[in-house]
Amino acid sequence: MVLNNRIRSKLKTYGELVMFSHTLFSLPFALMAMFLAADGLPSLGLILWILLALFAGRNGANALNRYVDAEFDARNPRTAQRHIPSGSVKRNEALYITIVCYILFVFAAAQINTLCLLLSPVALILFTLYSYTKRFTWLCHVILGITCAGAPVGAWLAVRGQFELVPLVFAAIVTLWVSGFDIIYGTQDIEFDRAVGLFSIPARFGYRGALWIARAFHFMMWILLIALYFITNLGIVYIVGVMLSGVLLVLEHYMVEPSHREKMNFASYHINQIISMLLLIATTVDVFIF
Repeated sequence: MVLNNRIRSKLKTYGELVMFSHTLFSLPFALMAMFLAADGLPSLGLILWILLALFAGRNGANALNRYVDAEFDARNPRTAQRHIPSGSVKRNEALYITIVCYILFVFAAAQINTLCLLLSPVALILFTLYSYTKRFTWLCHVILGITCAGAPVGAWLAVRGQFELVPLVFAAIVTLWVSGFDIIYGTQDIEFDRAVGLFSIPARFGYRGALWIARAFHFMMWILLIALYFITNLGIVYIVGVMLSGVLLVLEHYMVEPSHREKMNFASYHINQIISMLLLIATTVDVFIF
């Protein structure tokens, strides 16, 4: 019993390390793409391999990010209590998690189709590259968005086995969406990033400039969500979901306040989790019911 408790505790700690709950960012868009590509549900086996690839890729990338950024996390008062700086997880443990997840990702891709297997190294390069981008470019937020955009593209390719317009629109949507809220989140670290020589849009353009860029990204994302309605067979329920997501995006930008950590977490993370789930529900209803 004691051993089981220790294992559960360790798994919980690892889940917190890789921010497992944040899977709600890219997963809904991947499911949306999967449902549209299959015009319903693909086979159960394919669904399971897609989910394994998504979970392995995302969690491996997050573990690597914690491994790579451990030194900066320890120096930043906002992140000093994260698992590696605080000592609750050893730095090499994060690296081992990354390796296992990367192996699982390639294995899952191999089970899906040849195209996904051939493209899996590209995904791994993006997963790995992002963790180093703040050291040399303020476009790090966009690179994170591009990395996350691989989720819906990969789900589409898993079902259809070919590139088409719809997954490219999904990729643009996710890129702009993730870039936008990551910029908002990054406004908390403007002074720290400048002091230690890290690059970010907030550090480069300042607080107000960064927020205007984030607003522009989210406005373009919202326009593309509407465009998706015209290039697919989605209906009125989806449009209602898009309209509501627009309201939530406005609320997100209204709430931004870097000095208030809980408010920033809610604006950057929780509202966007609601947005992605709202769009998934609306898409699912249109695909399976109407």
